[in-house]
This record gives sequence, structure tokens and C-alpha cells, in this order.
Amino acid sequence: MTVGQYIEGSLTGRQESTVPGQVAARLLSRPDDVESLSTPTHWAHGVAMGSLRGALSRTGLRGIKGSVAFFAIMWTGDVVLYRVLGIVEWPWRWTRAELVTDLGHKAFYALVTSASYDSLSQRD
Repeated sequence: MTVGQYIEGSLTGRQESTVPGQVAARLLSRPDDVESLSTPTHWAHGVAMGSLRGALSRTGLRGIKGSVAFFAIMWTGDVVLYRVLGIVEWPWRWTRAELVTDLGHKAFYALVTSASYDSLSQRD
């Protein structure tokens, strides 16, 4: 997802998201640390969600069904967490650009992660 975000940001001029840092800052009650927490939280989220995809793979969810299930769980969980923490509005209130960007990055991550797990599970 980081590579996709970098490419998209360089093409659109969009600034790097601080949402991961905002999540960590709110959960840790460290409001002044958004910037320093953003990158580590982004990577920790990726590792945690990759582990979720691995767990789904072990239940037999592979291919497109696994990708769709993974995307749905990940995106819904993120949206609910961000909303509960008061970081963003519900998606139906986002601008089209915000929605397309978020869905696109998460879909890219879900597809690449799922393809990786599917490839690895064929070796079992």
C-alpha cells in the first residue's frame, strides 16, 4: 500500500495522510505526537492486516473470495475505528476524491496481500 500511496501522491500532489498518526495519538493520549507516530502506525497496521489475511487464507478463503472478504473486513474496520475516534466522518460524507483514494489504496493492498498469501499457500 505504501508504494501505491507514494505513486498516487506523486501524481496527484496529495499530501501524505496523517490518519495513522491520529489513530495512535488518540489511542495513546499523545495528541502532540501525530507526525512521529504516523509511519510506525502505518506499518504496524499493515503487518496486523497482513496477519489477518493469513488467517483468512488458513480458513480456505483464497482467490477472489478471499480478496473480497479481506478487503471488506479491513476497510470496514478502519472506517469504524476512524469514525469512533472522531478522526473522519462516515464515508457517505467524504468527497469523491477521498473515497476513491481510500478505497483504491485499500483495494490495492488487499489484492497484493491476497495474491501473496495465495501464492505462498500453494507451496503448503
